[in-house]
Amino acid sequence: MSILATILAGATMTVTSQAQQPAEASFSVVEWGTVDGRPAHLWTLDNGKGMRMKVTDYGTIITELHVPDRAGKPVDVVLGRPTVQDYVERTQYFGCTAGRCANRIGKGRFTIDGKAFQVTCNNGPNCLHGGAKGFDKVMWEGKASLEQGMPKVVFTYTSKDGEEGFPGTVKATVTYTLTPLNQLLVDMSATTDAPTVVNLAHHSYWNLSGHGSGPVLDHELQLVAGSFTPVDAALITTGEIKPVDGTPLDFRTAKLIGRDIGQLPATKDDPGGFDHNWCVDGTPGTMRPAAVLRSPVTGITMLVSSNQPGIQFYSGNFLDGIPGKDGAIYRKHDGLCLETQAYPDSVNKQGKPGWPNVVLRPGERYDHRMVHRFTAE
Repeated sequence: MSILATILAGATMTVTSQAQQPAEASFSVVEWGTVDGRPAHLWTLDNGKGMRMKVTDYGTIITELHVPDRAGKPVDVVLGRPTVQDYVERTQYFGCTAGRCANRIGKGRFTIDGKAFQVTCNNGPNCLHGGAKGFDKVMWEGKASLEQGMPKVVFTYTSKDGEEGFPGTVKATVTYTLTPLNQLLVDMSATTDAPTVVNLAHHSYWNLSGHGSGPVLDHELQLVAGSFTPVDAALITTGEIKPVDGTPLDFRTAKLIGRDIGQLPATKDDPGGFDHNWCVDGTPGTMRPAAVLRSPVTGITMLVSSNQPGIQFYSGNFLDGIPGKDGAIYRKHDGLCLETQAYPDSVNKQGKPGWPNVVLRPGERYDHRMVHRFTAE
């Protein structure tokens, strides 16, 4: 039986019973340095059930996330830097919201309604995660509360028309909530005053054995996806949608991440490993399972569900000895990302069969929900 099948019955998406609410749930906030002349803050959310998170208003970055292992001991399962200034100097997109357009836009160019736009190219010839100063590198406004006994923090940011070359003023909201069922809910939304591109993604690096424990190649991963979007040498999607059958990208049945990673070797410009978008089975716009990750060391399992059409699995290929929190050093494959999203470079594939629309227009609302549910056995 797959690890997905064993836990799916318990993967509740919402919590409605007041009797289930934890009496000890709490939140607190402290100042955490200065960014762009503004004080940064660090919130601590605790669900009272063994799950505790720290998050800052710089980039909405989740800096710590502690969940219980099979023995009930808390394990910090996300990679991070020691201070806010460390994130400013080099984030590697740890724990942030990537936007206004996550992933890559080929040559930083696209056309909406016949009008051409050129946005910042910060990844060789391409735009990556919103440009040189995307949503991960700006200060957001944060406000925490307890809602039905669940701690949450709501971040808002207004991205002005022309920021990084993108058209339209976009008002974005990111909400993190901890539930009594040891779920992390990530809700991302946006509106605009002119047609633009919006595709937000949450970008935590996961290591369910503990953030400083070494490579994740022994983790077991299942992706609920029978197809993927191939890329060219510049990592830009070709416009094709291909089945995973017979490729190292076939994770329909859970397998060790390290089993087939050698079939994606390093090249002159690429360190090798997984960095692809999978097309999640089911109907986009509806909540459904996308991935299940498990550590054999701690017994911690994470089920990722989302309403998005795709999920990017990135195996931490560019980690190169980055100093982390608690004295950790993060090397290649020491963490992985599971980013639910619209397919990369979708704005340049509009009208192709199976490709999602990423053009947001006035009067519309972009809504993206992720649910991370943690169990251990």
